[in-house]
Amino acid sequence: MPPSAGKPSFRRIALIGKLGTPEIPASLRELDAFLKSRGCDTFIEKDSAAELGVRGTDYAAMGGTVDLAIVVGGDGTMLAAARNLVRAHVPVVGVNQGRVGFMTDIGHRDMQSGLGSILDGKYSIEERALHDGEIVRGGQSALRTLALNEAVVGKGSQGRLIEFELRLDDEYIYTLRADGMIVATPTGSTAYSLSAGGPIVEPSVRVIVLSPISPHTLSNRPVVIRPNAVVRIAIAKREQDALLTIDGQEGMPLQGGDVVEVREGRFSVSLIHTPNRTYFDVLRSKLGWGR
Repeated sequence: MPPSAGKPSFRRIALIGKLGTPEIPASLRELDAFLKSRGCDTFIEKDSAAELGVRGTDYAAMGGTVDLAIVVGGDGTMLAAARNLVRAHVPVVGVNQGRVGFMTDIGHRDMQSGLGSILDGKYSIEERALHDGEIVRGGQSALRTLALNEAVVGKGSQGRLIEFELRLDDEYIYTLRADGMIVATPTGSTAYSLSAGGPIVEPSVRVIVLSPISPHTLSNRPVVIRPNAVVRIAIAKREQDALLTIDGQEGMPLQGGDVVEVREGRFSVSLIHTPNRTYFDVLRSKLGWGR
């Protein structure tokens, strides 16, 4: 069946799997065979290919080469793949073989039928905003990174509260002692921020969510702020055991006096969804609403 009119077709497809999971190689082989039977060219991500014993393609080479990336695993695998491909504007779709899976909405049982519908042009495209994160040290940029779920300023290995100052743009908000602060995107509102008592935000709403982690005062609560604000979290000068974590995957040690700046990013990730699959369908399924 030809793709629906006006929608891009996907014929050069990258396959990316969660590493170290026994069932993933079989799923990747099944997908590879299915896609080739539909006339698609496949490119298996380098590390995933190593587990299959075949030649792979690294992320840098996928830009300008592939039309779509299929990610097999859970949300963590999806986050890593999306952040690696966002600058190349490669859309992604997830096959859930993880646990909860708010971003990977095709189940393994429906893998071929769901992806078949997408190849037939029966899909929707959703743009998810990213955050730009930066560590400013001594007035100089020490690191820049992207976050699809959240940037977390938290305690390190000593297991005690850290102290930091929060500003929005140049306005002082408060000084807080806590386990940390989560700066979440709407996508990340159902991740760590939700566990810290933050609100669920529909992904199309442009906001930034601030969720304190175990604050040492009962009056500190999550706050939803405007998308064009610059969040500045200044680590107290005496602190020597703080950490910036991006999407639960990358950890960067912070020094006393460092300032973590987070703002809405210039890039967005294109998520491909199967027909009739809405955000609230996902919430009902994953959070057990209405049961």
